Amino acid sequence: MSFLKLTDQNVNGKTVLIRADLNVPFQDGKISDDTRVRASLASIRYCLDNGAGVIVMSHLGRPTEGEFKPEDDVMPVAKHLGELLGKEVSVLNDWQGTQPEIKAGEVVMLQNVRINKGEKKNNVELGKAYASLCDIFVNDAFGTAHRAEASTEAVAAAAPVACAGILMAGELDALGKALKQPARPLVAIVAGSKVSTKLTILESLADKVDNLIVGGGIANTFLLAQGKPIGKSLAEADLVDEAKKIMDKMAQKGGVVPLPVDVVTAKEFAQNAKAETKSIDDVAADDMILDIGTQSAQQLAEILKNAGTIVWNGPVGVFEFDQFAGGTKVLAKAIAESEGFSIAGGGDTLAAIAKFGVTDQIGYISTGGGAFLEFLEGKELSAVAALEKFAK
Repeated sequence: MSFLKLTDQNVNGKTVLIRADLNVPFQDGKISDDTRVRASLASIRYCLDNGAGVIVMSHLGRPTEGEFKPEDDVMPVAKHLGELLGKEVSVLNDWQGTQPEIKAGEVVMLQNVRINKGEKKNNVELGKAYASLCDIFVNDAFGTAHRAEASTEAVAAAAPVACAGILMAGELDALGKALKQPARPLVAIVAGSKVSTKLTILESLADKVDNLIVGGGIANTFLLAQGKPIGKSLAEADLVDEAKKIMDKMAQKGGVVPLPVDVVTAKEFAQNAKAETKSIDDVAADDMILDIGTQSAQQLAEILKNAGTIVWNGPVGVFEFDQFAGGTKVLAKAIAESEGFSIAGGGDTLAAIAKFGVTDQIGYISTGGGAFLEFLEGKELSAVAALEKFAK
């Protein structure tokens, strides 16, 4: 991937427009998790430290275009951003058709971009309006990189300079390292409730990886394809043939899809459900598989220990319940201790990483859910393609 980077630009005396992903969750009117705001600080600080005036824009929630409601206001985000930066961050509401003067060292924020008519449809004129505000456009919102919108794609086409921010560049460099030029063996962990939602990802990875570890409901469908009993576990019987094709594809290239030989089961899905470890062949008709067993976890840990590159998306059990967290914990520790390069993404994966205290031992933690998955799938990310086009 070839694109310009913010850190290679001379921003002194310039107005820099940064598309960040500040779509934070709220609880009782307050920001409940500011991870995305903190992740965006590096690019903003770089611009401020190098003599630029900064305009930040982001989406927040799911507003209706053209209709402003109090809950869609980015003011609380701007206030929190200001607290982290140690300076006031005001919000520009009616900025279209104006040319706001942003002095060096100042930071302002545009009102929620999703309120602007034409944002989601990647309106060219709206993109030009964004671009008219700046000397340099910086896309630092990897979480929205898979969406072609006016604040991510059209603006890049119209801006005097379009480049990747520190967060965006870090994401793309890490993903490129993991999938474009990986150290071998390359191992991928793809887990989740349904094969159908990740089928194309599994098919794409099967062409690239040396070992493909599946977990959760996905693993149950693969077990079903092997003729193993899974009781009343979550699975998709209609996708058994697809699972077989993926296993065959891996086998033909000398790779494997290692499936559990022992599992942790319960009679119900509940926080206080009684856990029982048993051989996969002994799963009863009324059992639910909610985690992998000790033997299976150790086998996977051995594969991960010897990996050159690890891509991780999804826990292998119901890790939120402690009695079904063992498998994911063993894998998390194995990835943390592996000498290979590791990259992890997806909300549940990040929650598991935090729960087991290995955050600092993962090579790179991706902030983008949908964009991370689409990159794994081999899809072109629209906003990244726009940056690459400008670089040409």
